[in-house]
Amino acid sequence: MIKIGSHVSMNGSDYLLGSVKEALSYNSNTFMIYTGAPQNTRRQSLDKLKIKEAHELMKQRNINPDDIVVHAPYIINLANKNPEKRQFAADFLTEEVKRTDAIGAKQIVLHPGAHVRQGVELGIKHIVEGLNKVIENTKDSDVSIALETMAGKGTEVGRTFEELKRIIDGVVHPERLTVCFDTCHTHDAGYKTKEDFDGVIEEFDRIIGKDRISVFHINDSKNIIGASKDRHENLGYGQIGFDALRYVVIHEDFTHIPKILETPHITKTDETKKRLYPPYKEEIEMFRSGIYNPKFRDNIRKQQQ
Repeated sequence: MIKIGSHVSMNGSDYLLGSVKEALSYNSNTFMIYTGAPQNTRRQSLDKLKIKEAHELMKQRNINPDDIVVHAPYIINLANKNPEKRQFAADFLTEEVKRTDAIGAKQIVLHPGAHVRQGVELGIKHIVEGLNKVIENTKDSDVSIALETMAGKGTEVGRTFEELKRIIDGVVHPERLTVCFDTCHTHDAGYKTKEDFDGVIEEFDRIIGKDRISVFHINDSKNIIGASKDRHENLGYGQIGFDALRYVVIHEDFTHIPKILETPHITKTDETKKRLYPPYKEEIEMFRSGIYNPKFRDNIRKQQQ
C-alpha cells in the first residue's frame, strides 16, 4: 500500500488531534505538519497539543506515528551571513527537533538555507556548522533532519544533489541526515523528473544514495524545466503531469516512503469573497485509482456551491 497524504493544519483547539482528523478526511495514511506558524517562533506548549489523543486515533485508523512528517519553519536559515541570525536558526531548529520528538514523529524537513550572495561555498560551510550544533544539542534524539531538494530560487543552497552531498559529508553525524525529494523543486532545478525519473534516481543514488530519501513532496510545477522558480501546481495542471507524478508515487523502490502533497488549494470566488478549498482528497483518490480527472478543480468548486 502506498503511503500518501498531504500537508495539514495544526490550528484550532484540537491541535495534533485535529491534524489527524483532517488527514483522515482526505483518506490519507500519512501527513505533514508545522509545529506552529512557519513564519514566526510562537509555539503552544506541548501539553496543549493533544498528542495522546492524536496517537490513539492514529492507532484506531492504522496510521503509524513514524509516518508523521514535520516541516521546519521558513524563518530558519542556517546559511545566513549574520552570525547572530545563524545562531538563532540553530537554536530554533534545536527546539523544533525536540518538539518533533515529543510529537512522536521521526523526521523534520528542512530547507538547507540561502547563502544571501555569500556564495555556495560559504553557505554550505555555515549550514554544516549549524547542523552540527543542532545534532549535538539533540544527541539523545533519533529524529532525522531531512534536507529538501531545492529549486534554486534566489540564493538557495541544495539545488543540486552535489550540494546536498557536500552538506551531508561535512556533518559529524551524517546518520542523522536524510533527504526530502520534492518533484516540483527537482524539475525546476533542471532534473528530468518528468521524462526520466529512473535516470534522476540513478544519479541521486550515485551521488548520495537513494536509501537516504525519507520522504517525497509530490507537486506539479507551473514552470518549464530548469526555471528555478518553485511554483507548485495541482496534479496534471502543470509541466510535470499526472502520469509522471503517479509513477513517482507508486515506484516500487519507495513504497515504504511517505508521499506528501503540497499542491495549491482551489480558489473559488463567491460574490466579493475568495474562498480556498483543499484538493487533497480528490488528488489522493486519483493517485490510488490511477484514473485522472482533468476537471477535478471545477468539480471541487461546484461541490462548494
